[in-house]
Amino acid sequence: MSDQNDDPVGRFIRKTFRSAGRQYAKTRSNFTTGRQVSKLPRDEYGRARIVCRRYAEKRAVLLSEAGVPECFDPENPDCQGCLEDIQEGQIETW
Repeated sequence: MSDQNDDPVGRFIRKTFRSAGRQYAKTRSNFTTGRQVSKLPRDEYGRARIVCRRYAEKRAVLLSEAGVPECFDPENPDCQGCLEDIQEGQIETW
Protein backbone atom coordinates (compact mmCIF):
# COMPACT_ATOMS: atom_id res chain seq x y z
CA MET A 1 0.00 0.00 0.00
CA SER A 2 1.41 3.42 -0.91
CA ASP A 3 2.05 6.24 1.55
CA GLN A 4 -0.67 8.92 1.65
CA ASN A 5 1.88 11.59 0.63
CA ASP A 6 2.64 9.65 -2.57
CA ASP A 7 -1.03 9.34 -3.57
CA PRO A 8 -1.70 11.80 -6.45
CA VAL A 9 -5.43 11.87 -5.68
CA GLY A 10 -4.74 12.65 -2.03
CA ARG A 11 -2.35 15.46 -2.97
CA PHE A 12 -4.93 16.88 -5.38
CA ILE A 13 -7.66 16.82 -2.71
CA ARG A 14 -5.44 18.44 -0.06
CA LYS A 15 -4.30 21.10 -2.53
CA THR A 16 -7.90 21.80 -3.56
CA PHE A 17 -9.09 22.09 0.06
CA ARG A 18 -6.22 24.43 0.97
CA SER A 19 -7.00 26.61 -2.04
CA ALA A 20 -10.71 26.68 -1.17
CA GLY A 21 -9.87 27.61 2.42
CA ARG A 22 -7.69 30.52 1.31
CA GLN A 23 -10.39 31.75 -1.09
CA TYR A 24 -13.02 31.51 1.66
CA ALA A 25 -10.84 33.52 4.08
CA LYS A 26 -10.20 36.21 1.45
CA THR A 27 -13.89 36.42 0.53
CA ARG A 28 -14.93 36.65 4.17
CA SER A 29 -12.37 39.40 4.80
CA ASN A 30 -13.54 41.36 1.75
CA PHE A 31 -17.17 40.97 2.81
CA THR A 32 -16.44 42.22 6.34
CA THR A 33 -14.44 45.17 5.01
CA GLY A 34 -17.22 45.97 2.54
CA ARG A 35 -19.83 45.99 5.30
CA GLN A 36 -17.72 48.31 7.44
CA VAL A 37 -16.99 50.64 4.53
CA SER A 38 -20.66 50.78 3.56
CA LYS A 39 -21.56 52.01 7.06
CA LEU A 40 -19.53 55.20 6.62
CA PRO A 41 -21.57 58.40 6.31
CA ARG A 42 -21.81 59.64 2.72
CA ASP A 43 -22.37 62.99 1.04
CA GLU A 44 -24.93 63.57 -1.70
CA TYR A 45 -22.43 62.26 -4.31
CA GLY A 46 -21.78 58.95 -2.49
CA ARG A 47 -18.37 59.96 -1.19
CA ALA A 48 -17.36 58.80 2.30
CA ARG A 49 -17.11 61.63 4.83
CA ILE A 50 -13.90 60.98 6.78
CA VAL A 51 -11.40 63.04 8.74
CA CYS A 52 -8.05 62.92 6.97
CA ARG A 53 -5.26 61.89 9.32
CA ARG A 54 -2.57 63.30 7.06
CA TYR A 55 -3.93 66.85 6.89
CA ALA A 56 -6.29 66.76 9.91
CA GLU A 57 -9.24 68.00 7.88
CA LYS A 58 -12.72 66.86 6.96
CA ARG A 59 -12.86 65.24 3.51
CA ALA A 60 -15.39 63.60 1.25
CA VAL A 61 -13.59 60.89 -0.74
CA LEU A 62 -14.48 58.08 -3.09
CA LEU A 63 -13.52 54.63 -1.87
CA SER A 64 -12.51 51.70 -4.04
CA GLU A 65 -14.32 48.38 -3.68
CA ALA A 66 -11.58 47.38 -1.24
CA GLY A 67 -12.24 50.49 0.87
CA VAL A 68 -9.14 52.42 -0.22
CA PRO A 69 -9.65 56.22 -0.37
CA GLU A 70 -8.81 57.92 -3.66
CA CYS A 71 -6.32 60.17 -1.84
CA PHE A 72 -4.39 57.21 -0.34
CA ASP A 73 -0.58 57.48 -0.51
CA PRO A 74 1.01 54.10 0.34
CA GLU A 75 4.28 55.81 1.31
CA ASN A 76 2.67 58.01 3.98
CA PRO A 77 2.28 56.53 7.50
CA ASP A 78 -0.78 58.73 8.19
CA CYS A 79 -2.48 57.35 5.05
CA GLN A 80 -1.58 53.80 6.07
CA GLY A 81 -3.15 54.41 9.50
CA CYS A 82 -6.23 55.92 7.88
CA LEU A 83 -6.68 52.85 5.67
CA GLU A 84 -6.31 50.55 8.68
CA ASP A 85 -8.93 52.59 10.56
CA ILE A 86 -11.33 52.35 7.61
CA GLN A 87 -10.84 48.58 7.39
CA GLU A 88 -11.40 48.20 11.14
CA GLY A 89 -14.46 50.45 11.05
CA GLN A 90 -12.88 52.98 13.42
CA ILE A 91 -12.25 55.95 11.13
CA GLU A 92 -13.28 59.36 12.40
CA THR A 93 -16.18 60.71 10.35
CA TRP A 94 -18.25 63.88 10.16
